Amino acid sequence: MNESMELAENLHRILAKYQTSFSEKVYKEENDERDLLMDLFALTPELKRENRQYWGRELGMCWQLLVTEVCRQRRADFAPALRFGADEPCDFVVEPYAIDTKYRIGSGDSGTLKKFRAYGEMLRERRYKPALLILRDDNLPAALNACEKGGWRIFTGENCFQFIEDLTGFDLKTYLSQKAGDYTVLRD
Repeated sequence: MNESMELAENLHRILAKYQTSFSEKVYKEENDERDLLMDLFALTPELKRENRQYWGRELGMCWQLLVTEVCRQRRADFAPALRFGADEPCDFVVEPYAIDTKYRIGSGDSGTLKKFRAYGEMLRERRYKPALLILRDDNLPAALNACEKGGWRIFTGENCFQFIEDLTGFDLKTYLSQKAGDYTVLRD
């Protein structure tokens, strides 16, 4: 199997898993903005508002797995998440970057902000360039400022997709756009 077929198959496996998970979820608040992952699963802003925490967590993990898989397949220098004791300050490494992925950053609690700063400093001390790849553009400004103070380079929305393409040669944005609706969440 060639590398492109393997990548496509692995990306399909990740997306199909989330399609099933989202379809089995029993769904129980005011942003009407859409993004490529929402379009992929045909999720409406109304549905997402029914359980914002669930969707944010699950779409965030899906985003992390997709970006990680693209980098794992396309970069020979890919390395899994770094661990420093109990801390895991990034999702993976592609030299010289220590990369963390987020669907969106909406938490502004002091513990979260301190963690962002500390992790960025921890990675820079070890000579990595911390890079935060955030799918959405509607992030909490205080959280982004805390990340920048910790030395993170922040890429959101279109800039995030461009960074991934520059790093790997794979156009994840076009791939996801072409798959829009292919993994529709099935509801009763």
